[in-house]
Amino acid sequence: MGRFSGRQVVSVIFVIAIIVVGLFLVFRGKTPLPVPVVQEALGAKIEVIGKSVEGRDINSYTYGDGSTTLVFVGGIHGGYEWNSVVLAYTFMDYLDANPEVIPEGLRVAIIPSANPDGVYKVIGKEGRFTALDVPEGVAQEPGRFNANGVDLNRNFDCKWKPTATWRGSVVSAGTEPFSEPEAAAIRNFVLANNPNAVVFWHSQANAVYASECEKGILPATLQLMNTYAKAAGYPAVDTFDAYEVTGDAEGWLASINIPAITVELKTHEDVEWEKNLKGIEALFKYYTNE
Repeated sequence: MGRFSGRQVVSVIFVIAIIVVGLFLVFRGKTPLPVPVVQEALGAKIEVIGKSVEGRDINSYTYGDGSTTLVFVGGIHGGYEWNSVVLAYTFMDYLDANPEVIPEGLRVAIIPSANPDGVYKVIGKEGRFTALDVPEGVAQEPGRFNANGVDLNRNFDCKWKPTATWRGSVVSAGTEPFSEPEAAAIRNFVLANNPNAVVFWHSQANAVYASECEKGILPATLQLMNTYAKAAGYPAVDTFDAYEVTGDAEGWLASINIPAITVELKTHEDVEWEKNLKGIEALFKYYTNE
């Protein structure tokens, strides 16, 4: 009694050794900071909803547990619109720091980076990043597409065509609707969660656009567009008519009766957080009748 066995002594020495080595590595700068996903997930439920062509995770972060669900999606055009991804992460940071802002009865799901391969092509960095990580003078246009060279916002099942238009260029829309794993991941997430509304962040047209497909614009979509646009101070535009758009995610949502809007930031660099926070807050109030 009162004496340690040989096995216990060895165990204690082993634990002490681990602690000493760990402290040594920390002070030598060899141990990384906590994994970002832990920081990002302070108040969120994390789900890997799919993989990109090159095998990168596509994650959703869900806050709250209400019966009304709002979904926010950034980065469907990857590194070409990297500020839409940073905006989504800024929103997540805000919810982590202020969980009380989510009204009772509401569930908020965020897919910050829907095209991680396109982000990596421009940023050259895995996982989370900030504006400071974006190389100066980098060509952003190649990052618009996924690793198969497909414009993901032409790969959804609404007026889909194998080739589509972006500005004055012909772009690939994939081999069929949802042929790309990133588009399929968003489809599966939507079908599993049946959201009340979906907001896609893009850049750089400085407006909020309604969605439509063969049946036209849903009345609920017009209300969604006007609510966000008025609060955020963006122009509200019913129909995008600069050129033909086929196979877009917002249009597919309209085809299955889910209101969706495209929020276009003014530039490819700024996240316009204060403006978008007002738009988000307006949606929170509208969908919870507060």
